[in-house]
Amino acid sequence: MPIFIAIDLGAGSGRLIAGVFREERLSLEEVHRFENPGTDLPGGSFWNVVGLFREIQEGLRIAAGRYGDEIVAIGIDTWGCDFALLDEAGRLLGLPHQYRDPRHEGMAEVMHARMPEAIVYQHTGITTQFYNSSLHLLAENQKPSPALVGASALLFVPDLLSYWLCGSAAIERTVASTSQLLDPATGDWAWEVIDAMGLPKAIFGHLVDPGTPLGVLRDDVQRVTGLGPVRVVASASHDTAAAVAGIPMENDERLWLSSGTWSIMGIETDAPIRSREAFDARCCNELGVDQSVRFLKNIAGLWLIQECRRQWALEGESLSYAELAKLADAAEPFQAFIDPDDPIFASPGNMPERIREYCRRRQQPVPEDKGQILRIASESLALKYRVVLDRFRQLTGKSFTRLHAGGGGIQNETLMQATADACQLEIIAGPVEATSCGNLIVQMVATGHLKSLAEGRALLRRSFDFPIYQPHRPELWEGPLERFRKHLAS
Repeated sequence: MPIFIAIDLGAGSGRLIAGVFREERLSLEEVHRFENPGTDLPGGSFWNVVGLFREIQEGLRIAAGRYGDEIVAIGIDTWGCDFALLDEAGRLLGLPHQYRDPRHEGMAEVMHARMPEAIVYQHTGITTQFYNSSLHLLAENQKPSPALVGASALLFVPDLLSYWLCGSAAIERTVASTSQLLDPATGDWAWEVIDAMGLPKAIFGHLVDPGTPLGVLRDDVQRVTGLGPVRVVASASHDTAAAVAGIPMENDERLWLSSGTWSIMGIETDAPIRSREAFDARCCNELGVDQSVRFLKNIAGLWLIQECRRQWALEGESLSYAELAKLADAAEPFQAFIDPDDPIFASPGNMPERIREYCRRRQQPVPEDKGQILRIASESLALKYRVVLDRFRQLTGKSFTRLHAGGGGIQNETLMQATADACQLEIIAGPVEATSCGNLIVQMVATGHLKSLAEGRALLRRSFDFPIYQPHRPELWEGPLERFRKHLAS
């Protein structure tokens, strides 16, 4: 019975998931879970990658005790953009900075003075955002930092952890494509952008596709974990790429939603879309599995609801997500709207008060209770999905009649039904663990247990249940949709 281990790290927590391949079905078993708090130190905000590696080894030790030599392969996925610098001996030159580290401030202006953003987009298919690796490397180069001066190699966080597991240093393309320094058409580095930024070309090393075998566990990792020479695979190392691989679309179904703390809505395409209209819409092109491109738009997700819940808990009222859903369902619909992507909602804080303040500033009815706040957040998020969907239709000329949604956010049935109603689409929801599933599928193809991504997605359809949401009385959303569009334009 072959076992595959997905190491899935988020910007808050991490876990190891075992994928058990048995009787043409895939089942998931959680092996180990741990926190991944960012750490503020003199000089910035950092990720404790040494602590993460220790937790990974502990999880592998537990997996060895549970599954023994049935473990076939291991793959890692993480959030995008953040990177480490190594010297010529492969030693770490300081902890990786977090993407929210304020060192990015002012760097967009520096970048665009050297190469206008529209030209950068033509090379990379990525719009400039505060979290782009490009801006953080530019910040390193402004001083210049001792780490960058002494660096011989750059590795993104999943690449670094895979290197520590097996000793093979390579940069996986899906995570590299988040950097704003890769050409999604060629799959190579965007050398003209790198040159314009004045970055040292030597640190941009060997790129590999998702599913590339990297090697086997190093001897010392084998001793610590009790595992043998298990293969390490460069999976879809960017968690969104893994999530999209783990959403079982078929045939011409290309529209997907990765729903979690943040939402990412996109289309799986064969080539990047780098038109002026796509740039103006702030859409991005990131690489996916099987030579695909993820043409996407980032949208605020359950973050709004999670932060409301956290604030109410601080005030002494702990509510489950089921209780929050009941409160939202009972509230009056379409009383007010927010733009979920307004900067006022971007950072942690008193989210209920921010929503009230937003409505107050926009001269809308101010929500008075929890249910109204939650209803406004959910409806506004569903309507924002519709606005993005319509933009995709304009940019591609395709109609789209079905949306595949994966990730933890699909457990919010209120939001899923609102999304079906607002978008006037059938929604197929699942799997919840889309990221781990995609990571596992890539490993299974790499080791010959599956023939292709399509076969892996068929495996998922056999293995899990997929709730379907049909639009109910979509005409009720037509008036609110027009009001929401005017609200965004005002």
